[in-house]
Amino acid sequence: MKDLFIKRFLYYKDIGDKTLSQLSDEQIFWQYNEESNSIAIIIKHVAGNMLSRWTNFLTEDGEKEWRDRDLEFINTFTTKNEVLEYWEKGWSCLFEALEQITDENINSTIYIRGEAHSVLDAVFRQLAHYPYHIGQIIYIGKMMKNEDWQTLSIARNKSTDFNLEMHSKFDLSQENSSPVCFAKSDEVRDDYKSE
Repeated sequence: MKDLFIKRFLYYKDIGDKTLSQLSDEQIFWQYNEESNSIAIIIKHVAGNMLSRWTNFLTEDGEKEWRDRDLEFINTFTTKNEVLEYWEKGWSCLFEALEQITDENINSTIYIRGEAHSVLDAVFRQLAHYPYHIGQIIYIGKMMKNEDWQTLSIARNKSTDFNLEMHSKFDLSQENSSPVCFAKSDEVRDDYKSE
């Protein structure tokens, strides 16, 4: 099961990475208005959450005393590189934590702000939270890039072509139908493999 979690999180990190690679320093820090978050601020929040939730997650509450969530919504970065370094730091913490999940501890009780969760539920909770924010990052990036946007999935008006291509590649009697994996296969698509 751990491998499935890692695969899903890698997919969302990958589409976030592909968005960030298309954006300039200026675009990373752009805000629609005073009440909106820039991509830099969204990343500061996501990575801050990851570091808090997943550091010593089996033995410590997921809301660390050293975390200041409110400060995550105030930009302190000055360059895109600083933003990307923090993004990577959060993801590294998450992936190191996921490697600690075993069949023996997946149903163990851990805590987030004193609320009991199974390890499995804590993973699902974050598997809903991080893609929510990555979707925001993608939406902002797509608006800024406009006609220069490089699609992250199936290009507009190309669904039929994509489906035909996918069906021609695979034996439909196989089990897995994930977009991260080949249709009906456990083999991960090349564009989603980590090095």
